[in-house]
Amino acid sequence: MPYKVEFSPLAARQLKKLSRPFQEQVASIVKILADDPRPRGSIKLTGRPEYRVRSGNLRVLYRINDGALIVEIMTVADRKEAY
Repeated sequence: MPYKVEFSPLAARQLKKLSRPFQEQVASIVKILADDPRPRGSIKLTGRPEYRVRSGNLRVLYRINDGALIVEIMTVADRKEAY
């Protein structure tokens, strides 16, 4: 059963600031996370409740709520600014 993907207000603002190719890159990540919130290459961050997926220089930090089948995107940023 697919998960529902939601963006935090911060992540939505960050996504709008990205150029079109990067927005499409994030869209492909979102599709993957909807099907499998823990895809190969995702990492649970130490000491934080978030997971990380990277795509090129972009980092997508997100939380998973397995009970409600929700993936909440917390941050979409360049690797230098994501953490």
